[in-house]
Amino acid sequence: MRVRVVCTIFTLFFLAALAQQPAAQNPTPSPKLFASSGDVTAMMAKAKSERKPDQPNFAQPIVQLAPYTANLEYRVGSVAAPASLHEREAEMFYVVEGTGTLVTGGKLREEKRTNAENLTGTAIDGGTPRRLAKGDWVMVPEKTPHWFTQIDGTLVLMSIHLPHAGTTTSSR
Repeated sequence: MRVRVVCTIFTLFFLAALAQQPAAQNPTPSPKLFASSGDVTAMMAKAKSERKPDQPNFAQPIVQLAPYTANLEYRVGSVAAPASLHEREAEMFYVVEGTGTLVTGGKLREEKRTNAENLTGTAIDGGTPRRLAKGDWVMVPEKTPHWFTQIDGTLVLMSIHLPHAGTTTSSR
């Protein structure tokens, strides 16, 4: 009888301890270390077919190893996307296909906080426009407003968010 009581008490304490374990928050995505040119071509076709008519940007991860993710961004000129500012990370872009204009610097118009680390706006006042075409690279430093405008049809980009050392943010 005494052994049964001790076992029951031990089991109750064990179950209570398990129930109090903190749940994993924002689990780290599984590494994806390779994508072929065929994979990227298929992602572009998927973006073209699955993007909703009112969706300015369709993004998918190409490769990822926390805290970094290289995303394929499929943007269309017929739908305006908001201007952005990332407070804790730089963003690097490579133009895979298409042309458009990227405005950097200046000040966000009608600035709104989207989460703890990002701001958006309806436009940028006083920024510097730069025409982008296939093969171009651009680095946007942290805390720098940026906005894609005047997209000619479709603009396909690879984007990488680069957190500062010591920052534990994840890419989007």
